[in-house]
Amino acid sequence: MIINALLAVVVLSLIRVAWELLRRFIFSSPLDNIPAPPSPSFFTGACVLVVRFRPRANAIAPYFPDGSVIRLRGLLGERQLYVSDPKALHNIVVKDQHIFEEHPQFLCSNSIIFGQGLLTTIGDHHKKQRKLMNPVFSTAHMRNMIPLFQDVVSALRATLEKQTEKGAKEIDMLHWTSRTALELIGRTGLGYSFDTPAADAVAHPYAATLKELVPAVFRMFLFRVYVIPKVYNIGPAWFRRAVVNMIPLRDVRIIRDGIDLMWRTSNEIYAQKKAALAAGDDAVAKQVGNERDILSLLMRANMKAEDPLDEYELLSQMSTLIFAAMDTTSSALVRIMQLLAEHPEVQERLRDEIRAVKKEHPTLTYDDPEAMQYLDAVCRETLRMFVATPFPPMTGEDVVMPLGTPVTGLDGRSLSEVFVPKGTPIIISVINTNRSTRIWGADAKEWKPERWLAPLPEAVADAHVPGIYSNLMTFLGGGRSCIGFKFSQLEMKVVLTELVDAFQFSPSKQSVQWRMSNIVSAYVESEPEKTQLPIMVSRAP
Repeated sequence: MIINALLAVVVLSLIRVAWELLRRFIFSSPLDNIPAPPSPSFFTGACVLVVRFRPRANAIAPYFPDGSVIRLRGLLGERQLYVSDPKALHNIVVKDQHIFEEHPQFLCSNSIIFGQGLLTTIGDHHKKQRKLMNPVFSTAHMRNMIPLFQDVVSALRATLEKQTEKGAKEIDMLHWTSRTALELIGRTGLGYSFDTPAADAVAHPYAATLKELVPAVFRMFLFRVYVIPKVYNIGPAWFRRAVVNMIPLRDVRIIRDGIDLMWRTSNEIYAQKKAALAAGDDAVAKQVGNERDILSLLMRANMKAEDPLDEYELLSQMSTLIFAAMDTTSSALVRIMQLLAEHPEVQERLRDEIRAVKKEHPTLTYDDPEAMQYLDAVCRETLRMFVATPFPPMTGEDVVMPLGTPVTGLDGRSLSEVFVPKGTPIIISVINTNRSTRIWGADAKEWKPERWLAPLPEAVADAHVPGIYSNLMTFLGGGRSCIGFKFSQLEMKVVLTELVDAFQFSPSKQSVQWRMSNIVSAYVESEPEKTQLPIMVSRAP
């Protein structure tokens, strides 16, 4: 019976997919007049130009006028828009955000992994969740997190000190920043300890699971795009699970087992927190977060809300919170460490600033990292140049999208606006916006922390980039901006304050590359399947 049902689902999906593919070549589109780079392959289209991105060699750049919009041929001829024009971006993420939402393909896969959290909901549902969660990410609450941050980062420092007792050692810093980020979001976000970043501590499987899950999800790209949106709601949950269990693909098993672990962990933490809240304030105070963690505050606020979230939504927020806080922040942190290793003069100047502040304030407060101007410049410049989530997909209804910088159509006309048909995938080019020479000047593609210590070019303010952070699109903008961007910055600064003070970073002899995926990840050329970033670490002079 299950086999017959599975065959029926497959046949139905193939018919629907075949019709969608056929339509792309039968009907013309208003987008056909927009310039496009040649597609290296009929099957992959120009997607390969995006996916094979390297930080210093953007394959799309030769075809992509600075601060503009181009058309891409996606998989099997799908028409897409690749946008970095600030005026167009303002319409997408701010002015017309009610029209432009995440692509259904993105929402479907996120729903399967995270449930009904901030990465999945849209419209009024998303606004309701965000309104409830905004207060727990306020500056006032961030101030209370510093002691919890310090405990975890001190444990990481002690671990690295032990590993460098006999001199410089090559260490996979991505492993340690991932464990640290997981423990930080565990303690400050959930009031739960996953594992202290200590060499003798048994690593919680959550971190390793996420590191496997993200690449597996990306490798299943075709399945996510063309199959899941058509079938993910077919039949009851037990039927869908039975179908998944029958699929003999390693990546499917990795995704299935990873999701299972995430939800088991979230249920365990939620049950403990719910029991503590029911037992009273004393019980909550004895937990890891000491009543100051995000989940405790969220659950208390939810109890008082006129339209509260249900338990499934709360569990979904937990999985979303862990994922968003762990992978993206650890990736940004280890990127900074790599850059400091490659630029010893920047590392030395940063260490001098950190030590000067720590001499005046041995016990770190919330204001200390904020007062370190060069540390802030290093973080801002890295987040400008190297983003962890490079191309969020959006889509919308039929809409006319204005352009700040006109493009020349294939028919020779100057186009100051583009008609975007309903359902068109729109790729927000965070990288090209952040590195636009029209906005940031001739040195826009260079990593120069010093640019943030002087007045920025007038073009930066004039561009009106709609990002929530420093005229950048790194954390997006509008109602879909990253709700935890202040948390992420604070975490990076506290970790760097401790580690740069204590250690000196030097480049590894191994060749490190960065893979474009849902989350940009580092790997060594000799082991492309494993995410890692080895750095030579020694005691700082």
